[in-house]
Amino acid sequence: MGKPASQPAAQTPLMRQYLSIKENYPHALLFFRLGDFYEMFFDDAVVAAKELEITLTSRNKEKGKPIPMCGVPHHAAANYIARLIKRGFKVAICDQTEEPSKGKKLVAREVVRVITPGTAMDPGALEPEENNYLVACAPDAKRNAGGLAYADLSTGEFRATEWTGDGWAGRLLEEVQHLSPRELLRPQSGQLAGASRQPNGLPPSFVETPLDDWNFDREHAEQTLCEHFGVTALDGFGLADKPLAAAAAGALLHYLRETQFKTLSHIERLSFYQQQDALVLDAATITHLELLEPVTGNDRSTTLAATLDETVTALGARLLRNWLLRPSVQKKEITARFDAVEELNAETLVREDLRETLKSVYDLERLLSKCTLETAQPRDLLALRQTFEQLPLLRKQLAALKAKRLKHLHKTMDELGGLRSRIAETISDNPPATAGDLGVIREGCHAELDELRALRSTSQQYIAQIESRERERTGIASLKVRFNSVFGYYIEVSKANLDRVPEDYDRKQTLVNAERFITPELKEYEQKVLSAEEKMAAIERRLFAEIRQSVANEAARIHQTASAVAETDVLACFSHLAQSRNYCRPSFTSKDELVIVDGRHPVIEKLMEATGERFVPNDLYMNSSSDTILLVTGPNMGGKSTYLRQAALVCLLAQMGSFVPAREAQLPLLDRIYTRIGASDNLARGRSTFLVEMAETASILNTATEQSLVLLDEVGRGTSTFDGLAIAWAVVEFLHNRTRAKTLFATHYHELTELAELLERVNNIHVSVKESGDEVIFLHRIEKGSADKSYGIEVAQLAGLPREVIERARQVLLRHEQHEEKISQELSPGAAAAEQLSLLTPLDQKIVDELRKVNLDELRPLDALNLLAELKKQLE
Repeated sequence: MGKPASQPAAQTPLMRQYLSIKENYPHALLFFRLGDFYEMFFDDAVVAAKELEITLTSRNKEKGKPIPMCGVPHHAAANYIARLIKRGFKVAICDQTEEPSKGKKLVAREVVRVITPGTAMDPGALEPEENNYLVACAPDAKRNAGGLAYADLSTGEFRATEWTGDGWAGRLLEEVQHLSPRELLRPQSGQLAGASRQPNGLPPSFVETPLDDWNFDREHAEQTLCEHFGVTALDGFGLADKPLAAAAAGALLHYLRETQFKTLSHIERLSFYQQQDALVLDAATITHLELLEPVTGNDRSTTLAATLDETVTALGARLLRNWLLRPSVQKKEITARFDAVEELNAETLVREDLRETLKSVYDLERLLSKCTLETAQPRDLLALRQTFEQLPLLRKQLAALKAKRLKHLHKTMDELGGLRSRIAETISDNPPATAGDLGVIREGCHAELDELRALRSTSQQYIAQIESRERERTGIASLKVRFNSVFGYYIEVSKANLDRVPEDYDRKQTLVNAERFITPELKEYEQKVLSAEEKMAAIERRLFAEIRQSVANEAARIHQTASAVAETDVLACFSHLAQSRNYCRPSFTSKDELVIVDGRHPVIEKLMEATGERFVPNDLYMNSSSDTILLVTGPNMGGKSTYLRQAALVCLLAQMGSFVPAREAQLPLLDRIYTRIGASDNLARGRSTFLVEMAETASILNTATEQSLVLLDEVGRGTSTFDGLAIAWAVVEFLHNRTRAKTLFATHYHELTELAELLERVNNIHVSVKESGDEVIFLHRIEKGSADKSYGIEVAQLAGLPREVIERARQVLLRHEQHEEKISQELSPGAAAAEQLSLLTPLDQKIVDELRKVNLDELRPLDALNLLAELKKQLE
C-alpha cells in the first residue's frame, strides 16, 4: 500500500500534499480528510473499496491518467474503520488542522492518529467483555533470554515479564498464545519462531508488526518509561534487573505514543509479573477445556466463560475472564474471595440490590481512556456522570457487609463527587453525538454562551422589531428587512418610495424594482449574529475539552474505583452462581489430597438443565501416596472425557475464588493444569494428529510438577496399536516415577490397566454401563476397577453403521477374543504381562520376512487372523 513509483498526473498541490503524508505511513490505509469525507487514493483506494464494498471511482480523468479513489462520510468513518481493523488493517487518520479561509485553496493537514488492531478504541472494533491486547516481545537468543510486555490501550492495563535460561523461548511463545493479542510487536531482526502457531491449527489471530531494532534498545526503552512515569529509575516497577522486560515495555510504550500522538496519562502504572504468580494454563489446555472458545463450531454458550459470566458490567466481565485465565495460587487471596462470596450468599437481598445498581454502571476504564486520548464525545461524559451517580449507592450497599474483601472494596471505591458535579453542571442532559455540534454545554454554565444563544434564538424577533420600527419611522408600509447568505441583512425599499429613504440608509444593491440598504444598527447586528454560532462553537469546544481533561487528570482515582466496581461485580456473580446452581465452598487441604464428592461439569450441567435432563455427579479421590494416577477405562460416550474435564474445571473454579459444582471439595493448590484431549491436525504446517498429540504430551512431561494436575485422553491412539500402547505405557511410568503429578489417564488400551499391579500409586477406575441383550445403557457413573471391554461395536451401532457391518464386526471380534483367550491360557499370569511387553521388542527376522510378503490391501480380516495364528506358531 505504499506510494506508486511515479505519478505525473498526480502533481497537483493536493496530490503532492497527499503523497508527502502517505510516504510516512506506507503500511497503513490513509484516510485523507476532504470536506465532509475521508478519501483514499491509489492502492489504498483499491484495497479499501474491496474490503468495505464501496464504489471505486477515479480522479483526474480529464488529464489522461485517472487516480483510483474512494471515500466514506466523515460522520460514519468509525464504522468503516472498525471493519478494516477487525480484518487486520492499520488506518492513519489525516485531518485538516486549520479552518478553510477565503483565497486559500489548500489547507494544512496532518495525521492525528494511527489506528491498529492493537490500539483500536472504537466500540465497533472492541468486544466489551474482552481485553484488546497489544504485545511486544524482546527475544535475545545470545543471552538465552526473552522479555514480553502487554498493554490494553482501552483500559490502561500495562504489564511486563521476562524469562532466562533453557526453555525461555517456549515460555515466551506460550505467554503470547495465552494472551491472544490483536497485534504483536517484535524487533525487525528478531522474528519469534512459532508465534503464529495456534494449538488448534487455526490461522493466527493477530497482526505481526516488526519495528526497528533501536525501539528495543535497553537505554532507549528505559528512558521512554522513566519519562512517561516521571521517575528516575524503574526499581519501583520491579524492573531493576529485568532488562528485556524493560526493553519490551519501552518499545510498546513508544509505539503507543507514535500512533496515538497523546500523553497516555491513563497508563499510570506498570506491573512486573511472573507466570508462576498464577495457576498456569497453556494454550492447549485453554483450548481442550473450552474455556473461551468451543473446540468445534461457533457456539460460545458451550464454553466455561459463557457459563460463568453472569456479571452485569463490562468491567466485571473482563475481570472474570482475567481470573479465569489466571487463577490465583495464593491461599490467602482465594480465601478472601470465598469469604466475600459466602457473606453475599447469606445477604441475598443486599447482593441483588448491588447487582441492580451495577446495571447502571458504564465502562469506566474505556471511558477514561477515551478522555485521555481526546476521543471522548459528549455522550461518553454523560455516561461517566450517570456512573458516578451510582457510586454513593454502591458504597452504601457495601458498607452493610462485613467480609474483609468487601470492606476493602468499600474503602477503595471513590465516589468522585467533585467530578460528578462538574460534569453535571457543564454537560447538558441530552447532548448531541459529537463535540463539534452545538448544544453540548448546559444552559447557565457560561454567561457569554448564554448571551450568544439568546441572540440566536431571538434574532427573528429582533429583526421583526427593526422592520416595524423602520416602517413607522419612514412611513414606508412595504419596507422589508431580509437576510441572504451573499449580502447578509438588508432593508429593501421599492423604487416608488425611494424619496422617503432616510439619510442614514446606505445603498447596498440596486434591483429593477427596488433598492437595498444597510444601516449602522443592522450592520452591527449582522456582524454579531453571523459570528454568534462560530463563537458558540468555539466556547463549547473549549469548555468540553476542559471538562474532558479534568476527567483525564483523575485517572488514578477512576482506575482505582473501576477496579473496585469490577471486583464487586465478579464476587456478586460468584454468589449468584453458587446459590442458583447449588455450588459448594471448597477447602484447601495441607494433606495434598484431591477430594471431590458428587462433582459436576459446570457447562454440561447447565446445558442439560435447559433440556430438562439431569447431570450424573461423580466422586474423585487422589493423593500423592497411593492414588496419584488414575487409569480411566470404559466406552466412548460413557463420559470419560467429561469426567476428566470436570475435575480440572472444579480445581480451576476454586482457584478463581468461586464456589464449585460439587457437594464437597477438598483440593490442593495447583501450580498448573495440563490437558491432552482430542485430536487436531495442523496439516498446513505438516503436523499430523499424532505429531500434535506427541508435542503436547512432551510439553506436559517436560514441565509438570508434583503440584500439577494432568489430564491425558487416549495418548498413543494416532499411531499403530503396538506403538501407541508402548508410548502410553512409558508415559504412565514417567509420570509415576519422575513427574509424580496427579494424573487422570483415559485409555482404550486395556493392557495399561495392569500397571495398577506394577506401580504403587496407579489405580484403575472405569465408566460403568448396563447391558440389556444387544443394547448398552450408559450409566455415566465412575466406579473402581477397570472396564472389561470398550463397547466400540455398540457405540458404532448407535452411530448408525449398516447392520451388515455391525454383524461382521461381532464375528471378527469373537474370533479375536477366542484367539487372545487361547494365548492367555497358555501363559501364567506373570508370563502374560511379560508376553505383552515382549510384543514391544524386535521380531524374529523370519517372521519379518513373512510379513513383508503380505499384500495388506487384499487381506481380509479372517485371513489376517489366520496369518497371525501361523506366525504365532512359528514364533513358538
